Amino acid sequence: MLPIHLNNETSRLRAVVLGSAVNNGPTPTKEEAYDPKSLEHILAGTYPVEADMVKEMEAFNQVFQKYDVQVFRPKMIENYNQIFTRDIGFVIEDTFIKANILPDRERELDAIQYIIDQINPVKVVRPPDEVHIEGGDVMLWNEYIFIGTYKGSDYKEYITARTNMQGVNYIKELFPNKIVKEFDLVKSKLEAHDNALHLDCCFQPVGKNKGIIYKSGFREEADYVFLVNLFGKENLFHITRDEMYHMNSNVFSIDENVVVSEQNFTRLNTWLRANGFTVEEIPYAEIAKQEGLLRCSTLPLIRD
Repeated sequence: MLPIHLNNETSRLRAVVLGSAVNNGPTPTKEEAYDPKSLEHILAGTYPVEADMVKEMEAFNQVFQKYDVQVFRPKMIENYNQIFTRDIGFVIEDTFIKANILPDRERELDAIQYIIDQINPVKVVRPPDEVHIEGGDVMLWNEYIFIGTYKGSDYKEYITARTNMQGVNYIKELFPNKIVKEFDLVKSKLEAHDNALHLDCCFQPVGKNKGIIYKSGFREEADYVFLVNLFGKENLFHITRDEMYHMNSNVFSIDENVVVSEQNFTRLNTWLRANGFTVEEIPYAEIAKQEGLLRCSTLPLIRD
């Protein structure tokens, strides 16, 4: 049995599912793009190639090896993008929740079924069909569960709106002992600079009491103010619109004092080091072109 356990974003990581870029398939057509950033690179002819993405993911894997983290990888599906495991499921406390993802991506869940089979079956749940919720929108912070959503009446028209209020309410019912706080995120189908695809595109905690935040990613200022009050303004690193576009808030914590970050995030990495963090810098700029970064490529299973 795999003793899954997760209570926050930053405790010492012991086991994780890392996505895979092997046999990633051809560059998608513009009709197949799931988000504005991928679309931008498809149209510009700068969409990432498999060899570069495999190299980047291997650099990430090497960091996990260095810290003695048990790494699972999805079974390979030919010609299929399996990089972003964060979307397909997530762990809260000792429960594994399978996400209701975009129908085209259902096979990604099948590819990690061999891992799910190692978890106590009574602790594996699948929400009903009307519940939309993806791991990138779910963030554990001790007694809190933060969830990104989109409350616009045009939710159905946005392929970039991935978690609905039914998803928020489902988690509230599942974890009555937690404080579930939802955040209404800014979405765009066309402008990647103004699209918070998931909550981790505009906010993420690091360490014991710090965080990275993009104020304009929240549709309601009150949601932003809530986080400022909870963490303290002096503990939050505010990123710019351009840094949000390059996914500076989508780093990944291996421990309370160890953060894996993209090597080009100069301003952020300097701030992290000044605040006592060990920063493991790796190249991840090619994968970033698909509007996902380090947190998106991981599905943590066990943290101390």
